Amino acid sequence: MRARSLRSGVNPQSKTSDDTIENNAPADLASVVQRVDDCIDAFLRSRSLPANLHDAVVYSVLGGGKRMRPALAWYSAIACGGTGESTLNAGTAVELIHAFSLIHDDLPALDDDDLRRGRPTLHKHAGEAMAILAGDALLSLAYEAVLQQEDTSIAQRLCNELAAGTRSMIAGQVYDTLGGFPNNLSELQMVELIHRNKTGALLRASCRMGAIAAGACEQSLQRVTTYAESIGLQFQVIDDLLDVEGSSEAVGKTLGKDEAAGKRTYPALIGVDASRSLAQKLGDEAQRALEQLDGLGQGDVGPLRQLGDLLTHRTA
Repeated sequence: MRARSLRSGVNPQSKTSDDTIENNAPADLASVVQRVDDCIDAFLRSRSLPANLHDAVVYSVLGGGKRMRPALAWYSAIACGGTGESTLNAGTAVELIHAFSLIHDDLPALDDDDLRRGRPTLHKHAGEAMAILAGDALLSLAYEAVLQQEDTSIAQRLCNELAAGTRSMIAGQVYDTLGGFPNNLSELQMVELIHRNKTGALLRASCRMGAIAAGACEQSLQRVTTYAESIGLQFQVIDDLLDVEGSSEAVGKTLGKDEAAGKRTYPALIGVDASRSLAQKLGDEAQRALEQLDGLGQGDVGPLRQLGDLLTHRTA
């Protein structure tokens, strides 16, 4: 049976090529990703770490990945009238937090995954002890990175956003693996709470940090936040769909584990078709927020719109 397209609202029999999807990306995305990678590499080289810990950190942070969170920060700044360069400290920080979360998420005590980004997970590559310590190191390094921001008042606000996003991300992981939900939630409310925290919180922080680094006004920050909250939930809905319909080769990790573990996911609760419709609805909400942001006339929302479109139509 032919796998259905993940493009919501498109006939499942039609197929969008990866080339077409990539052509929808911001024109400078590759150079932005390279700029972020160079910044991350330079920052890690500037820190005093044992050689084996440095190698483990580099393996996890720079060994693949889309740099979506730093890109969201970069383009959010541009949408609010700032520069992408102003977000490099924030982008480095959110990528280090993201890497920390993946390392710990892959450990046997949690998801027990062997594959990440098409390579052995860090605990398979360097052992569980090093994986735990590398994750711990990345958590602290992230705050060192964000404090490189020259404007101390901006740096403090960025730290607050990063802390809130990280705290919510960890709460989402707890809900997903250990429960502890507030009383009287439906199953659907539970899965939304998991996703908005575990995945959405750091995406929200990335966009808000970009806007803050740009010196965005409160109205612009509110529009960016609405955009971020929509794509944050949408991202995890699509992840749920990929776990059902994707391929391990394309996604770069073991698939089907959510269903096997009986985890709460949108496809499990409402079905694949309804999940695809929800992803489309959330993408539309994100685009409406950008239209409102564009109406403020602060900056260029085009690249952020394109990045949102790219995330909506991703297949990995």
